[in-house]
Amino acid sequence: MQTEMTAAKTLPVPAGNNEPSARILVVDDEPAIVDAVTYNLRQQGYFALVASDADTALRLFRERIPDLVILDVMLPSGSGFDICRLIRQSGSNVPILMLTARVAEADRVQGLETGADDYLIKPFGMRELMARVKALLRRGAASEPVAVSPVAGALPMSPIIMASTQLGLVIDIEKREARTAEKSLTLSRKEFDLVAILAAHPGRVFDRQTLLDRVWGEDAYVDDRTVDVHIRWLREKIEPVPGKPQFLLTVRGIGYKFVGS
Repeated sequence: MQTEMTAAKTLPVPAGNNEPSARILVVDDEPAIVDAVTYNLRQQGYFALVASDADTALRLFRERIPDLVILDVMLPSGSGFDICRLIRQSGSNVPILMLTARVAEADRVQGLETGADDYLIKPFGMRELMARVKALLRRGAASEPVAVSPVAGALPMSPIIMASTQLGLVIDIEKREARTAEKSLTLSRKEFDLVAILAAHPGRVFDRQTLLDRVWGEDAYVDDRTVDVHIRWLREKIEPVPGKPQFLLTVRGIGYKFVGS
């Protein structure tokens, strides 16, 4: 399969598939990887958009609004981390799967901190990639704005949580809104679900795996550092002094709890 790497290219769904197809943006400058990934995406019935540089990737993202982004870390004109950060700064919660040859934990953490949902190390098998794509698309579809959690039973039944009188934290489950006494909070879907679960059970310690299962789903291809990253983001938005948290507390060796007062 010939792929023009200097321009965007759309690879259509195979003939005969009448089901709605997800649009997947593949950002990578290695032709062999692009060919293999897009071929397998087509076989699964997806539309593939291809970009080999940051400018094309961001243009396609704005114009075509993909349902998923597969993003290489190393690009000739900027890093995948920068693209991921810009996508998140735009307010989009599109699932992002990062590809990299880097194996250090610090690199995986950096990817999560910039807003990636999953991280796959090269070389990888196509069966694993397709499984992760399907899982991310399921989670993305389930996370559309609704009055319930994307994970069945994850959020509390009470529609309003008065989480802390001192902080003035109020969480409206049905409207999916949260605010403190000083401001309305702009939270991602995962941040909202995470703080709602913790705040609904003040004092209860949740281990990381339980939070992963409830917020990301049991089939999520993420590790427990994802929880740590989202807790840090929540502290930056909720805590008066994020570096000295009073409400979202770490329980060393176990996980996290919310302390309301």
